[in-house]
Amino acid sequence: MIEIEGVSRRYGDTMAVSGVSTRIGRGEIVGLLGHNGAGKTTLMKMLTGYIEPSEGSLRVGGCDVVADRTGAQRHIGYLPESAPLYPEMLVQDYLLMMAELRGVSPDRLIGAVGRAAAATGLGQRMVTPIGHLSKGYRQRVGIAQAIVHDPAVLVLDEPTNGLDPEQIQSIRTLIRDLGTRTTVLLSTHILQEVEAVCQRVLVLIDGRLVEDAPLDKLLAARAVRMSVHEASGGVEARLRQVPGVRDVRRVGPDASLPGFNTWTINVDDAAQAAPALLRSGVDAGWTLGAVAPEVVTLESVFRRLQAAAAGAPKEVA
Repeated sequence: MIEIEGVSRRYGDTMAVSGVSTRIGRGEIVGLLGHNGAGKTTLMKMLTGYIEPSEGSLRVGGCDVVADRTGAQRHIGYLPESAPLYPEMLVQDYLLMMAELRGVSPDRLIGAVGRAAAATGLGQRMVTPIGHLSKGYRQRVGIAQAIVHDPAVLVLDEPTNGLDPEQIQSIRTLIRDLGTRTTVLLSTHILQEVEAVCQRVLVLIDGRLVEDAPLDKLLAARAVRMSVHEASGGVEARLRQVPGVRDVRRVGPDASLPGFNTWTINVDDAAQAAPALLRSGVDAGWTLGAVAPEVVTLESVFRRLQAAAAGAPKEVA
């Protein structure tokens, strides 16, 4: 549904987005993750036709966003970070207006607005002025206007920004539900947001796409930590012989177990390697304190990617 090829965007001498390429298929919920200023909003504005790329091409639903912007926008529902709401309008009047602007035919207007309201839980607030709604319900109105024309692609920029925990959970549930019938690209700098709703992650750092992978692959453990009694001999040499082991490193004394040393073993698959490492230690007669895959979080992955990007040469526009 989304094809991005070699897309860059310059603002004067500043390269906001640099050489981004990716494809997103029908029915995926994809998180666009990055710190503030990483280029997420710029990429979304190019994808939705609000600004043009300096280089590269973007296609949505087979339509070139630059050459056929109107055609591409028919496939897109867009919620910018600041939703375009009019506080004096009733919810139903606003959604009717947005449906007309999106090209919904007169005979389909009422049905389209009713479906968008039902999907976002606005049924009891249709005759309420938007300015009287809580921030959470205003976000729901913003999402409703984005889906009122039944788009194939839904682009959401920081949809839970500024909401309280209960409102955040409600919006996340709504996004997961919408993702069962449309492609969703969700921009955020909140790591928990991605873990909660996304199946795949794109990571932007300083305008460059540094990671594009399924979430479960990113969070798969690639190391095992072992606590081995200091009297055990030949630990490093024996662990290196276990299939799938790529590196072995002694971390130091185990703070929670006096007399034990902690070892980190980098492996291809921690879930598979941990039992083999345990068997190897038992067969060697070692006294073991613990054997477990390291816990991987999206935060630790993001820190690693940031560190790697910091060491890469900076691109000059």
